[in-house]
Amino acid sequence: MIITKSEPFTKEEIEKKNKQVLGALALDLKRVALGYFRGSTPMAERFFEEALKRRSEVDRENLKPYLVKFLNNMENLKKEDGKRAAENALLYSTIFQNASTTIS
Repeated sequence: MIITKSEPFTKEEIEKKNKQVLGALALDLKRVALGYFRGSTPMAERFFEEALKRRSEVDRENLKPYLVKFLNNMENLKKEDGKRAAENALLYSTIFQNASTTIS
């Protein structure tokens, strides 16, 4: 079922959606990190694809610039070796998780 709305979303509704998407993005990136740490590259790559899909759902206009920078830098995880990618995915996961709890 698709729910549509006749008037534009309010700032509070956009922030709530961003909060949810950033939380889900954080979980996907944590799974990417776990996959690389465990040596399960296919799992890590699958969750990385999911994280990229989540990234496109974020309304970047209402985010702080440092979060937008991290969202843009997510592509670099694909180019890194396993251990480095795992460490950075965990770092990004923590940053996005913290952001999802502090957005007012």
